[in-house]
Amino acid sequence: MASLAQVEHRNQDATCYVGNLDPQCTDQLLVELFSQVGRVQSVHMPKDKMTQQHNGYGFVEFLDVLDADYAMTVLNMVKLYGRPIRVSKSSLNSKADQSRDVGANLFIGSLDPIDVDESLLYDTFSAFGTLIRAPKIAREEDTDESKGYGFVSYDSFEASDMAIDCMHNQFLGNRQIAVQYAFKRDTVEGGGDQTGKHSQQERHGSRAERMLAAQRQAQLKGTSIGITSFKPNTQFAAGGGSGGGANIPPPPPLPSMPPVPPPLPGLNPTSGISIPPPPPPPP
Repeated sequence: MASLAQVEHRNQDATCYVGNLDPQCTDQLLVELFSQVGRVQSVHMPKDKMTQQHNGYGFVEFLDVLDADYAMTVLNMVKLYGRPIRVSKSSLNSKADQSRDVGANLFIGSLDPIDVDESLLYDTFSAFGTLIRAPKIAREEDTDESKGYGFVSYDSFEASDMAIDCMHNQFLGNRQIAVQYAFKRDTVEGGGDQTGKHSQQERHGSRAERMLAAQRQAQLKGTSIGITSFKPNTQFAAGGGSGGGANIPPPPPLPSMPPVPPPLPGLNPTSGISIPPPPPPPP
């Protein structure tokens, strides 16, 4: 069994984290499954030292980074032994995913516990924008049954606002669902849960979060808030005036060309061929 140190030294950009694995899943099964989308370098499933049972997750390393990205697109939320697996970037290299979390996190309530799973949430809500992580449905620890609510997270508030406008009070799996911004984790821990109505709880999507998200997006584009990267040209003339533009000196004159020498006697100035003089007029 590979150690954690060996996992850290792998190519994390080409490594996928695979979660929500059934106890029946084995290393060989992961190799056979992920070999369908790319060349697998290695598979590591941390196991309990006493029971030798895996802990419900593992890591799949590919030979190519593109194969890892393709696996996250194709195999995420695919059911294995009746459980949708979660395929994402390796948790040992999650700084890039954390930087994309701007707070556009939605709470999806009144979910049908039988017909709605993580795969259906992904297919439904990924149509409005880029999801930064796999959708999550709250489940009972002992029976793994849905509690009737879940969460999705976008990389922008434009996408989350569109999801609320289009999906709130709509039917999904024979139930009318509620879509709204989730409560912030620190305020939930202070009292109540995601379904509570305490006044001290604060939801995502606040004005402050939106300003920070806009500032972060502007920094990624190499600009800053309030400053445009394009400035029009205001110096339309070289002369001074009330426009405030600087006086631009006229361009220097072109260098004078030497005079053309006169043609030689008896030569055509255009062809340079000697032409005999015309005959004298007749008497």
